[in-house]
Amino acid sequence: MLQKLLFQNKYEFNILFEAASEGIIVVDASQTIVAANSSVEKMFGYNVGEMINQPLTILIPSNYRPNHGAHFKSFLAHSEKRQMGHGRDLYGVRKDGTQFPVEAGLNPFVIEGEQYVMSLIIDITVRKENERQIVELNTHLEDKIKIRTRELQESIQELQNLNLNLEGEVQKRKLAEKKIKVALQKEKELNELKTKFLSLVSHEFKTPLSGILTSATLTEKYIQENQQDKREKHLGTIRNKVHYLNNILNDFLSIERLDTGSGQYKYNSFSLKRLINEVVYNANVTLKSGQELIYPQEMEDLMLYQDEKILELILSNLIGNSIKYSPEDTLIKFEVSPTENAIIFVVEDQGIGIPQKDQKHIFERYFRAENAVLNQGTGIGLNIARTHLENLGGSIEFTSIENEGTKFVVKIPILTP
Repeated sequence: MLQKLLFQNKYEFNILFEAASEGIIVVDASQTIVAANSSVEKMFGYNVGEMINQPLTILIPSNYRPNHGAHFKSFLAHSEKRQMGHGRDLYGVRKDGTQFPVEAGLNPFVIEGEQYVMSLIIDITVRKENERQIVELNTHLEDKIKIRTRELQESIQELQNLNLNLEGEVQKRKLAEKKIKVALQKEKELNELKTKFLSLVSHEFKTPLSGILTSATLTEKYIQENQQDKREKHLGTIRNKVHYLNNILNDFLSIERLDTGSGQYKYNSFSLKRLINEVVYNANVTLKSGQELIYPQEMEDLMLYQDEKILELILSNLIGNSIKYSPEDTLIKFEVSPTENAIIFVVEDQGIGIPQKDQKHIFERYFRAENAVLNQGTGIGLNIARTHLENLGGSIEFTSIENEGTKFVVKIPILTP
């Protein structure tokens, strides 16, 4: 059926497949390849059209093939988008038998009752080599420290043997050794952050952009009046993914301001009620089916003197997390309680919650709880929120029970101009 549609809509699907820099393959429920773009053919060393009607196992190393069928059937049964190989390395095998590291994202879909899976494949050979070089560089630096430490110890021993009263010099040398070790640790942490950031950008931007491209192309097909529900569905997907990318960019810009020290806050007087309505309006766009956001619609208006944009960023992040990590047909409560000296915001959901052992790390940059790793996210939103609140004289606390929900409480002081 898919091959028939490909033939009938050859121009549109060529745009979709060939515009993507990633390799794209589509398989049916029997794991037979029914579509492949030129990027993936070139990646695996096949001629144009040579992969069509071949079993998917031709692209999988032989030692992974015995278990792949069971994994594939389990994935079809759950029918959800996800990243392959979380927590382990993935490899593909070229036509000539050579293996190479890959990243792969799975996107299931159904056409006229038949199940298919589209996989976006990226060759990460260069990235793996860069990571290897970083590890090699760190090892080299550690060897240098060991050599330097041994040299210092030998010098100290010589001075002691000569009964020279050079205790002060010894202390200076020890201090220099300590500084070198601290500098080495900072350099290792920086390299790890850079690698993690590059991987994060690759994951969090490529998948939504591919989804936008897919929905935009498919939307062009639905021109009949009785197809408007399908058209609206894809337009909704585009809106959600654009909103998600916009939030990521805001997070990156905010964290860059904090790290460079250029984050001067811009205080101004604004309507609290108007801010709440703006946050809720933007959140409603991303609500899942059956989700309901309850908020104070008849609250008394109050003029607040604070950094409006930063407060909006914090509240949008908390509500967005509640929507993302809560299932369909659940309630999300957003409460606002003015006091004499502060405003208290409460965001409470009925979502997956935060595992007890992960709760102490939840505000660390790039950290993601173990039950949230399959959801899209950067792991920097809560870190940014807490840092901004501390700078603004506020605070953030939470309580959470896994599989029952999470409650965040934000307190921000009322300032006077």
